[in-house]
Amino acid sequence: NGGDDEKPIFGKVPNDPRITRFGRILRRTSLDEIPQLLNVLKGDMSIVGPRPPIPYEVNDYDLKHRKRLDMKPGMTGLWQVSGRNRMTFDEMVRADLYYIENWSLWFDLKIIMLTLPAVFRGDGAH
Repeated sequence: NGGDDEKPIFGKVPNDPRITRFGRILRRTSLDEIPQLLNVLKGDMSIVGPRPPIPYEVNDYDLKHRKRLDMKPGMTGLWQVSGRNRMTFDEMVRADLYYIENWSLWFDLKIIMLTLPAVFRGDGAH
């Protein structure tokens, strides 16, 4: 998983029959991410940061992938505003590492400002 350039980032199934019509709307508009605000308030997450890892995938991470675990995960991040549904796992990791290496308050504000139009366009998970 971690080193395979051809596989998508996450295992979300297109047209998943378990997702209701309302659920598809929540996913497309990223409103399904709102519960993560509780994690931000608890201090476990940040508004902006690398995508939280899927626990079972962490075992497959190689050394460069693990570097993204050095920073608190975020609700949004560089990969989410850079074509999240079209990026491979390695592209997502590269975006996260670029963010970590170039972090600044201004970079966070830029990502937040780019996130809002992505949400309103419905660029969430499909």
